Amino acid sequence: MKIAILDDYQEVALGFGDWDSLGAEVKVFTEPFADPAEVVARLRDFDVVVAMRERTRFPAEVLDRLPALELLVSTGHRNAAIDVAAARRNGVVVCSTGYIAAPAAEHTWALILAAARNVPEESRNMREGGWQTTVGTILAGKTLGLLGLGRLGAGAAKIGQAFGMETIAWSQNLTQEKAGPHGVTAVSKDELFARADVLSVHLVLGDRSRGLVGAPELAAMKPTAILVNTSRGPIVDEAALVDALRRKEIAIAALDVYDVEPLPSEHPLRTLDNVVLTPHIGYVTRETYEIFYRDAVEDIAAFQAGSPIRVME
Repeated sequence: MKIAILDDYQEVALGFGDWDSLGAEVKVFTEPFADPAEVVARLRDFDVVVAMRERTRFPAEVLDRLPALELLVSTGHRNAAIDVAAARRNGVVVCSTGYIAAPAAEHTWALILAAARNVPEESRNMREGGWQTTVGTILAGKTLGLLGLGRLGAGAAKIGQAFGMETIAWSQNLTQEKAGPHGVTAVSKDELFARADVLSVHLVLGDRSRGLVGAPELAAMKPTAILVNTSRGPIVDEAALVDALRRKEIAIAALDVYDVEPLPSEHPLRTLDNVVLTPHIGYVTRETYEIFYRDAVEDIAAFQAGSPIRVME
């Protein structure tokens, strides 16, 4: 059996799972593939592929051209980058792993605090021999607006309340009955954008959410507002965001996710002074990787034994 472990950017995958127990040939890929043609060319001889979240896409056009592939393991519970129906049509079993939500909610707050207190700039100034150059803002008494109140949004709300923030939320199906138990007030979409001092995105990417935060929504926000996105890049219209930041329509954006990942080196977001950027590391923690790679090994062992587990439907 030949196993490919994909997108191990930090080169740590082999240390988080007992790969030797599988008695297989294991190859680790540490760089992203350029396009679908490269995915096919590099993976055509592998029986098993372990995909890290949604870093590499497996649409039908790719799966149809991987004749040796028998098992595709995705870290996490779901993976929108895998065409599960096409995999099934090609006789490929798709399995998942466990996941923990806490790291993503925690990273949301790392970004909020970094943006509110200008941490990246002040840290850079200190390293360059400087001293106080910015004026931050407090969060207590401010309004945290949540675009989406699922598990991650509710987790972010709880932390906001601990900081003494008022928490409001909107999503297309959110009611006060659903929001109330979390101590959150359900509001209209217009009210969410108009009132939020910090607006944090916590929606799943789909047809209804793609581009949901566009130029009109950004224009409706306070000029002092902070926009945070740790969900999926395309929920926010990236071109509109760059324009709004350049024109200071909002104070700052704090982003962990982007339309194209890794973020191109020449991307305009990298040049703006009112953004905090991290490289999609909301879920990248030791505890998460322990679960991902331990479960991936278990998935492969179960498949070898003829009894696949955690099969995606």
